[in-house]
Amino acid sequence: MNTTRPEPTTPDPSPAAADAGRVVLLTTSHRVAPGLLSWPAWQALRAADRVLCADGAHPQLPYLREAGTAVDEAAPTAEELVDACAGGRTVVVVATGEGEPALTDGLARLAGSGRVRMPELELLPASYDLSGARLLDLVQVMDRIRAECPWSSRQTHQGLAKYGIEEAYELVEAIEEGDRDELREELGDVLLQVVFHARIAEEDQDAPFSIDDVAGGIVAKLIHRHPHVFGDETASTPEEVKEHWLRTKAVEKRRESVTDGIPLAQPGLALAAKLASRVRTAGLEVPLPQAPGIGYELLALAARAEAEGVDPEAALRAAARAYRDAVRAAEGVAK
Repeated sequence: MNTTRPEPTTPDPSPAAADAGRVVLLTTSHRVAPGLLSWPAWQALRAADRVLCADGAHPQLPYLREAGTAVDEAAPTAEELVDACAGGRTVVVVATGEGEPALTDGLARLAGSGRVRMPELELLPASYDLSGARLLDLVQVMDRIRAECPWSSRQTHQGLAKYGIEEAYELVEAIEEGDRDELREELGDVLLQVVFHARIAEEDQDAPFSIDDVAGGIVAKLIHRHPHVFGDETASTPEEVKEHWLRTKAVEKRRESVTDGIPLAQPGLALAAKLASRVRTAGLEVPLPQAPGIGYELLALAARAEAEGVDPEAALRAAARAYRDAVRAAEGVAK
């Protein structure tokens, strides 16, 4: 059996080769509004002798036709497409969401046979995904799951609350373990919680809001709290940035106490450190309460850790992991 590969052929620059014509495979992103095509795409469409699309419901078709581009709803075979280009004609194929794999595979087989004079083939992306475009896919998938999944369709904010806490802890663990794959996955799980809660919130009868409202709110907050980036103020150190943030936040919230807004349900060490941080940042002199018992001793340790720039929760977790490893070593269990 002869396994020698044929030598690659050099395109024939002769007029005969030019007579084979040209195929432009036009791809678009469903994450970009239909009709927002690149200028090279519009040029190719306007210069084409024929424009084809296999999907009569393709979202681009109404906009192409409104712009004066005639589109034939057809799904030609590779052979038919080559024949349509004969005589130097240019045919633009508006690709469906799958990207026309059958057509491109057929063209590749014809080209590999060496028996057909092939037209020039160009892949032309007509629209591109912007950064964050896959978030649109997540929202669409969540919409469908909420509507069709027997479990997801019955969930409430209250029922999902425990999962938000679990996913946050798993994210912290991935960060502390330094596992990049786990970090990416856990970030996705945390993001799912945000999208899930926002989807549930859309159904509220009294005060509905959507994921767009959530995103719009945090965008406005970030811009307002970064006047050194989006405004006229300046900040050259992290300390100055934090000062801007706290000052702006205080004006927004109009809190009566520095302790307002601190979630009391968080873990005890984190709660104690947060209280100590608020007191220290506000420049208050408030002695720690003194009373017998391990709780007050832990409070003092958490305040000390915060003053020294140490996260007491992370420090205790690190010590606990070391203890776990010592236990496993004593048991003869590998890490």
